[in-house]
Amino acid sequence: MTEIYCFIDDYFRAHPSVAAWRRSPNSCPAFTDAEVLTIALLQGPLGCARLKKAYWLVRENWRSAFPHLVSYKQWIQRLHALEQLVGHLLRWVALDLSEADNFYLLDSKPVPVCHPIRHGRVRLLREDGAYFGKTSKGWFFGFKLHLLIAERGHILGAVLTPGNWDDREPALSLCLVTDGGAVLADIGYTGEALATSLSEESEVLLLTVADGGPPKSARRALLSSVRERIETSFSQLWTRFIARVYSRSWNGLWNTVKLKMLHYNLCHAGILSE
Repeated sequence: MTEIYCFIDDYFRAHPSVAAWRRSPNSCPAFTDAEVLTIALLQGPLGCARLKKAYWLVRENWRSAFPHLVSYKQWIQRLHALEQLVGHLLRWVALDLSEADNFYLLDSKPVPVCHPIRHGRVRLLREDGAYFGKTSKGWFFGFKLHLLIAERGHILGAVLTPGNWDDREPALSLCLVTDGGAVLADIGYTGEALATSLSEESEVLLLTVADGGPPKSARRALLSSVRERIETSFSQLWTRFIARVYSRSWNGLWNTVKLKMLHYNLCHAGILSE
């Protein structure tokens, strides 16, 4: 808890213009933004699938650490109002981590908003873009999380799209955050148009497992073993319940996903302990 609070408070002190985002008489609330975000990031260490459970665990066990703690309704409203600050924190950690490697990994995973048994009547977040998509494990209803991950494992970029989007559509926007290099993706990203676009607009060379040659060749086995890094990153994100999001709005969903990616990057950077 102390590590999380100190990290957020240090960021606010180093970036006063970002911290001073309010334009109202109540610009310095007693229950600070750093405390709001600290409770949210405790969801990971506490192993909670829901933000609400993390809030109540803090309220019942560490109330003395937050003397001005507000109600859950006020806290969740404050948290989602800080969505842009969460994005700033996520980018700050990613920039601190990405020092030298110009080799990246690209992939996507589904973020379902309901169980398959409800597919026939689901309406949740449909107006915000939720839709049916299909993976190797079957159909789902929700969104896709597309990630650009450095070879070392930390997340550099993320895009959340409707479930029926082609994996290749957000690839260019993700690769534009890099300074060039090479990106390894699965066969779903194969295509001359995408390879040309990445090469010309982001100076990134697209490699897929298929570029390794026949299925049992040594080059293909090497590329497949490298791709295991992103699978490891996704599995670590999934242990943070990123596939079990209970948000009822787009802003809540995206903010919750960003909080989980932020906790992952903080742990990967050694700023927080697992």
